[in-house]
Order: sequence, then C-alpha cells, then structure tokens
Amino acid sequence: MQTRQLIINELTETVQYNCHIADASHAGDYTLCIYLLKMRELYRWEQDKSFSTNLPNETVGSWLRQREELWDTLEGSEYQDINIESQHVSPFESKLINDNLQDHQLIYSGGMGINNRPHFFLAELELTEKHNDYSLYISGKEYARDMSAPPAMSHQNKIFIRKESFRRLLWEQLETWRWNKPDNALGRAFSYYDCENNLDTALAQMTDTEINNVIQHERGEILAGGILGDKWKELLFALPYSKASIMLRAIRDHLADSLTTLPSLLASNSTPSWHFYFGNLSNMRKDLYPSIIEGYNEWYKTGSLSKMKDIIEQGQEHWAQLCQQILLIDELDIKSQQNEIQKLIERNRL
Repeated sequence: MQTRQLIINELTETVQYNCHIADASHAGDYTLCIYLLKMRELYRWEQDKSFSTNLPNETVGSWLRQREELWDTLEGSEYQDINIESQHVSPFESKLINDNLQDHQLIYSGGMGINNRPHFFLAELELTEKHNDYSLYISGKEYARDMSAPPAMSHQNKIFIRKESFRRLLWEQLETWRWNKPDNALGRAFSYYDCENNLDTALAQMTDTEINNVIQHERGEILAGGILGDKWKELLFALPYSKASIMLRAIRDHLADSLTTLPSLLASNSTPSWHFYFGNLSNMRKDLYPSIIEGYNEWYKTGSLSKMKDIIEQGQEHWAQLCQQILLIDELDIKSQQNEIQKLIERNRL
C-alpha cells in the first residue's frame, strides 16, 4: 500500500501538470496588470514565501520567463487522467476522486469556471460538514493550483472553500488598494485588521472572519440554481462573452446574496463584514442595484440598518422575478437575444 506522502507526491505532479495546461490556455484572459499581480502571487505560493516577504523583481522576472516557456510547450495538450487506486479517472470526475481521497484527508476539485476556464486544485482537507441542503468542504494547505485559484466553488450541492486561496485573494486586494489607498468600503474593511504591523496574522484573522460571507454566497448559488433550473445554465453557456452575459451573472449573484448572504449579514451585523461585502461588489452589480449602495451609505453615516433591511426584502422577490422573465425571452438569433436581455435588465434596476 502506498504511503500518504507518496500518494500526495504522485497526485500533486499530475494535478499541477493539468493546472499548467489550463494556465497555458487562459493566462491571456487577464489584463497585463492583473496578470502580473497573479503571477507574483503564484510565485510566492510556489516558493512558500510569507506575505510580508518582499519579492525581488529580477528573480520573479526570471521565473516568469521560464513559466511562459513551459506554457508554450503545453498549449493545446490533453489533460492527464488522475491515477486513483490503480484506476485512471478523468480529472473532471471530482466526486469519484474525492471518494477515494477522504481517508487520506485530501480534497480535490476539477471543474469549469467563468468563460469555460478549467480549474484544478489538490489540498489538505481541514473540515467537512453535512447540512440539509449542502455539503461543505474547507481546505487548507494547497499542493497543486492554477494561477487563478478561485477561493470558493459550488457544484451539485457541494461547496468547496479554499482558505489558502482566500487568504491570497485578500492579499491581492490589499496590494491593489494600497496603490492609491482610496476611502472606500474595501479599505474600511482592511482597517479593522493590523495589516501594517502584523500582516500574516491580520490576513489569517480576516480570512477566519470573512469566510462565512463566502460560504453564504455559495449556499445562495445552490439555492438560486434550484430556483432557475438548467435553462439558466444553458442560457449562460449559449451566450458569448458580452455585456448581456456580464449582466446575467450580476443579477444571478444578487439573487444568490438576497437568499443567504445579506440575511446572514443582517443577523450578525459585523461592521468589517458589511464593509468587506460592499468592497467586493463589481461595478456592474453596483450599477444594477443602486438602492443597496444607498442603504450601505446610510448605514455607514448613521449606523442605521432600517433602509438596508427594506431593500434586502425587496431584492429577493425582485431578482427572482427578473431572472424568470429573462428565461421567457424568445430564443431568437444570439444578437437579438442579447439585446432583449440587456434592455430588460436595464429597465429593472433596483
């Protein structure tokens, strides 16, 4: 029988190879600024450097050139199967793979993210929880990952939370905020943690505090999926990347948050968590939900949540109805369908 460390070593090699292939195909999806930031953090992860360690530009630059040369050799390659108990399993068969890994306290995921980008990771399994409507898996130390490394994913009523990736995301956000240090919601969230004097501890504390928001959003995604059904997924996959597709994802996120995240925030009333939530709203989500931004501004100035509560109650019904209306739009040619979706959403800001 293989030792646990041997299993980890073999799996890490295969999963990281698949991560390299995914990166080779999709690294160009990012703007240059975001690409360089993500690559610096990928280097930091590979070299096991703390967040407080300054990275020498020349060393990172040399590593980056070598990585891009590797990608050139891998672009278009086939993903490797995962070898589990002498079985060769597709890297997208996450359930079958995890069924064989839980005894080793490991967690794996292979799936498709936004814009059909494949994501893979292998990590220590820190916590498993079974709930009525979902199962939760929280991972710790990561052995293999791609450059994107989404901190949370949900699939078939299973929620995967990657604490290490979430902590790195917080670090990336902090670095970005520090460029200009604007007085905004994200900066206010960071101000509750001692990022200047004890960075690594501060990021660990912030991860433990804010991870509930991430879990609640993924719960909302599962519930929203049950409300909207397969037709919504088919619509998203059918539409090319466009303003309409960005809008669809935004209102789906608003529906998910109205079901779980926002009621949870109201119940806990955690000041840094309110700031963190609003600091992470995309510009599109803000544009489509101006009333909740007004609610946040009122709460920030007065401490009153009365307006926020009313807006959240309206939101659950509003976003559910709007999503259902979109599903009734005739499937015309793609361009006409995009225009109809865009016009309907623009008419129904809340």
